[in-house]
Amino acid sequence: MKKKQRVVVGLSGGVDSSVAAYLLKEQGYDVIGLFMKNWHDDTVTISDECPWLEDSNDAMLVAQKLDIPFQTVDLSEQYKERIVDYMFREYKMGRTPNPDVLCNREIKFDVFMKIALSLGADFVATGHYCRTSTTLGKQHGIAKEIHHLLAGKDPNKDQSYFLCQLSQEQLAKTLFPIGELLKPEVRKIAAAQDLVTAEKRDSQGLCFIGKVRLPEFLQQQLAPKEGAIVEVASDFEGYRDDAKSSVENDLETLAKKIQYKKTDGKIVGTHQGAHYFTNGQRKGLAVGGTQEPLFVIATDVEENIIYAGQGKSHPGLYRHGLFVREEEIHWVREDLELAVDKTMEVTARIRYRQPLENATLHRTVSGLYVTFTNPQSAITEGQFVAWYKGEELLGSGVIS
Repeated sequence: MKKKQRVVVGLSGGVDSSVAAYLLKEQGYDVIGLFMKNWHDDTVTISDECPWLEDSNDAMLVAQKLDIPFQTVDLSEQYKERIVDYMFREYKMGRTPNPDVLCNREIKFDVFMKIALSLGADFVATGHYCRTSTTLGKQHGIAKEIHHLLAGKDPNKDQSYFLCQLSQEQLAKTLFPIGELLKPEVRKIAAAQDLVTAEKRDSQGLCFIGKVRLPEFLQQQLAPKEGAIVEVASDFEGYRDDAKSSVENDLETLAKKIQYKKTDGKIVGTHQGAHYFTNGQRKGLAVGGTQEPLFVIATDVEENIIYAGQGKSHPGLYRHGLFVREEEIHWVREDLELAVDKTMEVTARIRYRQPLENATLHRTVSGLYVTFTNPQSAITEGQFVAWYKGEELLGSGVIS
């Protein structure tokens, strides 16, 4: 009799991973449920609630209902080192990191995957809304399996963006059982199986930490410091230069963010720390009396100044291009990696749930330029740009 393949499922205590575990058991796999405890640092103010305790209890109840082995693994040390410390460093530099993308690359599909493999797993599985497929191809003239990362079938829940940093080696060992389903179908399956998570709301906040008020979280290490909010008018002369460059199609100029000076606008208020704010942010500025709401168009953490503009269509919010440094380029499809001086037509997004936009990749000696057909709002340093061909995510990079 052929031995069953073993799958370790990351049971998060939510409905998606619960149904993923159920489907795998139905498909005949030997399933083990593992809950990742990634946070218990009481020195950082989170909230009075303790979501991981409730989540781990729900995960255990699901495992009992499905009659699968269950255990909890404490990864809080690795999480603090690889995710939280990284976040603090990035915010200090005035960048806005994406902890969910990092959590998948560094924790779920690295530390967690190694633990799963040590338990004799053939695969790990999660409740992500995305899909994989495998074809036979060639790389450097050698035949090899190529693993494809595809968008989830549910257009409202597709989570391929969060997995944009995964490698071929990680995808080879990964299953996404609910990728072909819509969210209502997932809830229907959970209800039919009488799983405790069937009606549970989706978690919000930082990956695995739970309900976090980010400024309070950051204040643990980045001390509040009062600075000026400078409003820049929409007819600022620097925007005219940018419009000219888009005609000339100068890559460096298209991707370059405008460097503002305090004298480029008028002081309209104060804030408690430029590193608590990000491009495109509206909430938290607390400046009244303007015709349209103010949006953050740039932050200067060195001078501790926030630059803001009125309205969603303010030209300071928009750019036609961005740059990814050489060392920050990541190809999921290594066989399609662009050579220097080559270009590729793709679709791309710069944040989760953003509709895909037509774009062109331009490979240079120093890195990768991504130029968009339509100007993009609030391109933010530290976030990830991910590029696609059809439903397939080909690669990603950290925006500089």
